[in-house]
Amino acid sequence: MAPNVIAGLDGSPESRAAAEWAAREALLRGLALKIVHVWEPVPDHTARVPQLGPEAHQRWVERMLCESAEGLRLRHLGLEVTGEQLPGTAADTLCEAARSAELLVLGSRGFGAMGGFVFGSVSLSVVAHVRRPVVLVRAEEQAADEHRTDPAGVPSAAAPFRPVVLGLDIDDPDHTLLEFAFDAAERRETPLRVVHSWPEPPTSLYRFSGDAELYDSLARRRAADFTDVLRPWRQKFPGVDVIEASRCGSAAQVLGSASRDASLVVVGRRIRTGPFGAHIGHVTHAALHHITVPVAVVAHG
Repeated sequence: MAPNVIAGLDGSPESRAAAEWAAREALLRGLALKIVHVWEPVPDHTARVPQLGPEAHQRWVERMLCESAEGLRLRHLGLEVTGEQLPGTAADTLCEAARSAELLVLGSRGFGAMGGFVFGSVSLSVVAHVRRPVVLVRAEEQAADEHRTDPAGVPSAAAPFRPVVLGLDIDDPDHTLLEFAFDAAERRETPLRVVHSWPEPPTSLYRFSGDAELYDSLARRRAADFTDVLRPWRQKFPGVDVIEASRCGSAAQVLGSASRDASLVVVGRRIRTGPFGAHIGHVTHAALHHITVPVAVVAHG
């Protein structure tokens, strides 16, 4: 089966924004888009639509998928779009569907939301288990939000893309994560801002003689290591303008600050097979909750 981009659709504003983002990404990658709806019985108080019998629900899903697919085709000329209803539990079914995809795109409500398709236990489970890249998109996300302002100062999809931001651990860099971020920046013809953070030295308050020199020495060493890690990737993607941002401080806070003007933020998730099961990681978890632009989570070994 040829790879494609898959977007989860449940009729919510979050999932519709995700489908629109997925359509734009599929065109960038030259791939087809499949929108999928996963149906499972839900309690009355959490249902997105009035409780329907099986036949009525089936008609509602078919109409939603058909109308959504047709709208995406009209708004994204040349894009091949298909729709499919998949039975089962949302997390397990989406994980299974993602096996044949190049990318899975889901809607995200962000921090503090309650219930629903995502963000919550479903999205966290999908992100923690899928081995393909997963992108989470907020409800208010629009095409113009990914681009810089035009000469009149108005956000426009006709303007260049905003930078792609990559959060990277240079002590254990992974080629899958780096490949995804560099490729995303290359396709968008935009700079790639690679962000690395390192903890403050034990004497970070500079109360003693020589503390400032220690800090500066550590900063230079980390910056040099950072440059060494990125050198082969600069050579592999010579058309990508790379901006190195090495900062002292909390990884989550440094990444969040660097992501405010991004078109896409890329973070990693280490695949774990140990006794404690799947794990997202605190930096990635914080990014999913607090970064407002689309976030791509790339699983790696």
